[in-house]
Amino acid sequence: MADDPIARFDAIHVISDIHMGGASGFQVLRETARLAGYVRRLTALRPGDDLALVLDGDVFDTLAEEMEGYIAVNDAVPVVGRIVADAAFAPVWEALAGFVRTARRTLVFVIGNHDIEIALPSVQRLLLDRLAGGDPAARSRVQFSTTGAGFACRVGGARVFCIHGNEVDAWNYVRYEDLARASRRVNAGQRLAPDDWRPNAGTRMVRDVMNVVKRRYAWIDLLKPENSAAVGTLMVIDPGQVARLGEIAGVVGEKAWGEREFAGRLSADGFVERAPGARVPTLESLLGSHLLAAKAPAMAESMLRTAERELAGGGTAAPEGTLGTAGLVWDRLTGWITGVDKAEALRRALQDWLRGDRSFEIGHRDETCDAVLASVGPAVDIVITGHTHLARAIDLGGGRGYFNTGTWIRLMRFTETMLKDEASFRPVWQVLQDGTMARIDAAQLGGQPLLLDRTSAVEVSAEQGRVVSRLLEVHGGGDGDGDARCVAQFARG
Repeated sequence: MADDPIARFDAIHVISDIHMGGASGFQVLRETARLAGYVRRLTALRPGDDLALVLDGDVFDTLAEEMEGYIAVNDAVPVVGRIVADAAFAPVWEALAGFVRTARRTLVFVIGNHDIEIALPSVQRLLLDRLAGGDPAARSRVQFSTTGAGFACRVGGARVFCIHGNEVDAWNYVRYEDLARASRRVNAGQRLAPDDWRPNAGTRMVRDVMNVVKRRYAWIDLLKPENSAAVGTLMVIDPGQVARLGEIAGVVGEKAWGEREFAGRLSADGFVERAPGARVPTLESLLGSHLLAAKAPAMAESMLRTAERELAGGGTAAPEGTLGTAGLVWDRLTGWITGVDKAEALRRALQDWLRGDRSFEIGHRDETCDAVLASVGPAVDIVITGHTHLARAIDLGGGRGYFNTGTWIRLMRFTETMLKDEASFRPVWQVLQDGTMARIDAAQLGGQPLLLDRTSAVEVSAEQGRVVSRLLEVHGGGDGDGDARCVAQFARG
């Protein structure tokens, strides 16, 4: 492993989850000037050294675009081209173009789960043309990692491994082998039929549920529907949309299917089938106990048992399966929840979603951290992920570390005080009910903004015989200066 001829840099900076995409008024990326300023800062930093900027997944977001189906294969160039040409994101692409046209700078795109079209040769050519034009030296400074293998390099004496993180997430697992087949077909001039691509559970949730809901509630993208009890939140906000899916059954089934697939992918023994019924998502895990108990607890308990029996009995054996009797239970639940005061039902759903919440603790080892570390060998010193939108810096001892780059999109944070009771939640409800991103941006509740201003990056740098890894918070006002402040660091050597 020590002789592995991987790339070597004097420093790398890693950011992820930029999510460029969507129409005006629905774009979740706000700090474009700040991001452009940060890229320009990196362009000028350490001019005599080799420096890489790793975009660790979800750079753009085709799921936020108006397109047919779940993947923009046949029309990938116009879909991604629209994002690249959007005036709202132009400062970022201009800064990235300046970066790759500078000597000793390397730009790396790592695939995520919202930008899987980056695996297509046509999209790579589009991005190369936008960033480097016909300059062969600049084009050579752009690299793509699109097979789910992540990006590995050395900084000083440390081996660094960057991967998006959806590779260990059953909701958002990407079937990279299928993606490679789709890429081969399109590059050969063929078209991909809609039935040829099976979307994962997270993609179905975004395309079939969230994109419909956000026409009324633009802020819905700021929540993560694959988290526990967030389905309950969606049911409260727009139960008609969720109910029309028999889709919750299919989404839950697709999640169980993806769980088997990614578990096998990471197994040393190859693909290993899980036992039937293993880790079946329960109705309580999807809705949360507070919402289920909002009215007639005994009825809720009975319905929960019925639904769980159906799921455990094989309802998730195939992604296209239905819940059978439990489907009727789901319909009853939908009607029943709509009978609860909407504001109070949402407050209860959010209470469940945030129960025991440690989302914003940078030292908390979450599921993504544990799962990725379990798949990484001892030769790796620094592991960097994204995907969860939650920044992390965890000391693994001996200068080794695990980091999550967080996100550059808006972060909505609900506090215990906001959710304490109906009276304290009422001002929050009024903001959310308005539904617009502008109202969310301006909201001040109890003297505090509803949105958390936190845009993060990870730096790994060779410094005087040591390798120092840092979690950074990037700041900058209207001038977008992209200044960074260290919030955690580990040193090796």
